[in-house]
Amino acid sequence: MTEHTAPNNKVVVIGGGCRTAGSRVAMTTDEHAERFVLLRPLLFTIAYEILGSATDSDDVLQDSYLRWADVDLTTVRDTRSFLARLVTRQALNALRASARRREEYVGPWLPEPVLLEENDASVDVVLAESVSMAMLVVLETLTPDERVVFVLREVFGFPHSDIAAAVGKPVATVRQTAHRARKHMQARRRKFEPADSATTARVADQFMTAATTGDMRGLLELLAKDATFTADGGGRTLAARRPVVGAEAVAARLVNLFHMGRAVPGLRVERVNCNNAPALVAYRGDHLEGVFLIEITDGEITHIYVIRNPDKLLTLTVPRQISR
Repeated sequence: MTEHTAPNNKVVVIGGGCRTAGSRVAMTTDEHAERFVLLRPLLFTIAYEILGSATDSDDVLQDSYLRWADVDLTTVRDTRSFLARLVTRQALNALRASARRREEYVGPWLPEPVLLEENDASVDVVLAESVSMAMLVVLETLTPDERVVFVLREVFGFPHSDIAAAVGKPVATVRQTAHRARKHMQARRRKFEPADSATTARVADQFMTAATTGDMRGLLELLAKDATFTADGGGRTLAARRPVVGAEAVAARLVNLFHMGRAVPGLRVERVNCNNAPALVAYRGDHLEGVFLIEITDGEITHIYVIRNPDKLLTLTVPRQISR
């Protein structure tokens, strides 16, 4: 037996001898690991967009890797399509299994944030939008099958035949599902002019200064009139159970939060890139207290997503790479 480091840095035993199936012999080699690691950014992004959870996505990749290790590579004609189908099937199973947990969730459910490298060359415009918190929140309104089909077709451009193989549906059904999901997303996604990098940086810096100093007027100048504040505490920590709507109400909520925070010894706030958007992370000592993701539309802050559920902050330590 040999050990290999799986794509999520867990060490797993994937075998070292030969397995026979009739007269055919399949051997697990380092080539399995090499191919998987090469495509890991793509595979993680697929799983994450389907599940909205970095933790669950890592579990899906771990399970998929173990299954991949048993595959006879001589039977694989297109590694990218093969692994995408494999990961999609596991992610779809996980999404269906999590449906009950989400129905019973306390307060708003937000996707688990992921930390991205600043100016990551692998992040193109399409993918930048596809992992945005706003996009992931809208994806939550789709059925599991619609979500999978939309992600594979609209974001990654997989052919209908590959998607049909991944979800176990006829091609004609996949086409209908893709059309339905596309109409659903178009009806619910906000139309806006994406901010350029300079505007994003300026607004984010001003927001950080105004929020951490309790500058009510400064916040009101940055917030859109219909700005929304959505917090996810999952019943595990203090968080608003309903979205807060309106610039004045949102600004008051922020001032109150950071005012209380300033009374906490060892509190510090840093700016990072989460889901390809500016975000503030608040620490008490070395403990991560919460993440504030900022959605900027036409130069104004239109939505603030706050993740405080400690279960959703566990993986927010290592920058992720996303890829096509």
